[in-house]
Amino acid sequence: MKAMILAAGLGKRMRPLTLSTPKPLLCVGGKPLIEYHLEALAAAGVREVVINVAYLGEQIKAALGNGQRWQLAIEYSTEPSPLETAGAIAQALPLLGDQPFLLINADIWTDLPLGPLLSISLGDALGHLVLVNNPEHHPQGDFSIAAGRLLERREPAYTFSGVSVLHPQLIATYPQRRACFPLVEVFREGIAQGQLTAQHYGGRWCDVGTVERLRGLDGCLLKER
Repeated sequence: MKAMILAAGLGKRMRPLTLSTPKPLLCVGGKPLIEYHLEALAAAGVREVVINVAYLGEQIKAALGNGQRWQLAIEYSTEPSPLETAGAIAQALPLLGDQPFLLINADIWTDLPLGPLLSISLGDALGHLVLVNNPEHHPQGDFSIAAGRLLERREPAYTFSGVSVLHPQLIATYPQRRACFPLVEVFREGIAQGQLTAQHYGGRWCDVGTVERLRGLDGCLLKER
């Protein structure tokens, strides 16, 4: 299974750190965020990775190269400006092929084992999302789960982790597909059509979306080294 890492965001909430460094290259525990994902993907057996880049994208390309350091083959989907999450996937479809792929947001950190996700059979579904416990900054959550199916938010609700397995057809056949659009739109359509499954993960996870959360995670990881 191929993987895609979403790494093209502007990182506005992380300024001033992201004025000169793209968010995926910000360090926690002495290592750039995106390297944790590459290591986890390689350990799980993934060999081909697509990374979308836009803002300061040349820095990401220079830092990661072709992926040989991790026994990975990295291809880049370059965007003239960020296309949002679903728009980025739509542009990258020729690189991803016609089989399900593992999708990861670059700006999260988690100890979620990726190996089991690689063996998931979607069956009649077009996507499988990993949900996590709601963090303090997002107490209402995003979605719910019933009998393994993803549902619109109800009690109990959980937060989307930024990790999923998607079939390319989920994006390719989305009726409102356009150049720039968010993945949450596609998920809501998928819920309406009964096309998405989900699981809950109760382990460690962090949305590294602010300088404060970055520093908090950095401190925790450095203590564990």
